[in-house]
Amino acid sequence: MTKNIMIVGVGGQGTLLTSRILGGVFEDAGYKVKVSEVHGMAQRGGSVVTFVRYGDQVAEPIVEEGQADVLIAFERLEALRYANFLKKDGVLICNDWRIDPISVVMGTREYPDHIIEDLEKEYTVYSINAMEEALKLGNSRVFNNIVLGMAARHMEFPREAWLKVIAAKVPPKTVDINSRAFLAGYEA
Repeated sequence: MTKNIMIVGVGGQGTLLTSRILGGVFEDAGYKVKVSEVHGMAQRGGSVVTFVRYGDQVAEPIVEEGQADVLIAFERLEALRYANFLKKDGVLICNDWRIDPISVVMGTREYPDHIIEDLEKEYTVYSINAMEEALKLGNSRVFNNIVLGMAARHMEFPREAWLKVIAAKVPPKTVDINSRAFLAGYEA
């Protein structure tokens, strides 16, 4: 059986690092893993989507609409934009954070209200204001590992496996803060 994870966010939010951590945990558990990255206008604050698929056999790296077991969203509007990729029994982990796209900044569109509440009507949603939690830890850049920690609670791998891979994938001087961030999300 193949499991499908999607990570969505805005350029610079750490979707690629998160996909590498996920892939490392799955590989360490003995699974075949495929990762695919789609960089929209990431350099200009656009969407970034990463697919991570794992299982005994994985034929292709792309997750089809309606097939994601877990959708990790680093921003509310990105969660709304990609929610249709979730399976009916899938789980959406959402950072309760707003980043205005260029169309909102320029005044040609409005940022939707009540995104998380609207998503909860149709999907199983767990949300956290990871930026606020990261600031409490003293480093806003680790918010992605807070979101990942919350997502990890909905996967079958032990906490220690995640911490081991985080220590291997982040820069050595940031292992402690990234591990604390992960645990903050895991225990939220």
